Amino acid sequence: MGDQMDGTAADHRLDLSVPHSARVYDYFLGGKTNFAIDREVGDHLLEAFPGFRTAAQSNRMWMHRAARYVAERGITQFLDIGTGIPTSPNLHEVVQEVVPEARVVYADNDPIVLAHSRALLVSSTHGETAYLEADVTDPQAILDSEEVRTVLDLSKPVALSLVGVFHYLPDDKKPFEIVQQLVDALASGSYLIFSHCTPDFAPAMWEQAIQVYKADGGDAQVRSREEIQRFFTGLEMVEPGLEVPYRWHPDAETEQLVERGIFSDVSCSLWVGVGKKP
Repeated sequence: MGDQMDGTAADHRLDLSVPHSARVYDYFLGGKTNFAIDREVGDHLLEAFPGFRTAAQSNRMWMHRAARYVAERGITQFLDIGTGIPTSPNLHEVVQEVVPEARVVYADNDPIVLAHSRALLVSSTHGETAYLEADVTDPQAILDSEEVRTVLDLSKPVALSLVGVFHYLPDDKKPFEIVQQLVDALASGSYLIFSHCTPDFAPAMWEQAIQVYKADGGDAQVRSREEIQRFFTGLEMVEPGLEVPYRWHPDAETEQLVERGIFSDVSCSLWVGVGKKP
């Protein structure tokens, strides 16, 4: 798709002079739903930290495993905030292979994701999906939305997916309070699926990468393992706890990438985890 959107999908709120994290992430994953400004920022970031593409790949592969893990434990409702550009298999495709009746609500604040939301709405015949244009910094609006109220039953367990989102929220956006507000609204037995970039394994490169991202008009704050653990306050961590993505319930494909030296702590630079609400 490159620099053009499909037909009537173009959105007047799409500012092509400003990069968007979802489209930069799409660029790292090798997707085509990104613009020149996103690729320019992505290349600047790769110069500062060459591992971004590997981190994006390991993050997405982990998300699939984590979503499958909770679906195998009987979770049939999913709320995915910060969905990003649709890239098959999407979350509903992963979980509906396990539980065909799974119901999924996606939320993102990028108009281009809305333009491609058709790919997020092709549910199994037994399940249901919905897409909501919303911002994670207004969690109550998400919880009160017609999409959430219609598709999900918050009196029953829900898997809340916040994957690769919160490193874009500096402390002044109150990220810990946002996660707490979302988790508080969920029933006992719900899960939090969460990943976050960390400078723990390559502090100098990450400091430079954050400076580059801010210089290009973005905002971000990477956090230490201890800080990221705070997002799981009050939850019971699924083994092995907070871990780098390729060591969290690895599958054969993940293990092959580790053996080839592609996945490492430095190249992935993420802490990931799944927590269950008592």
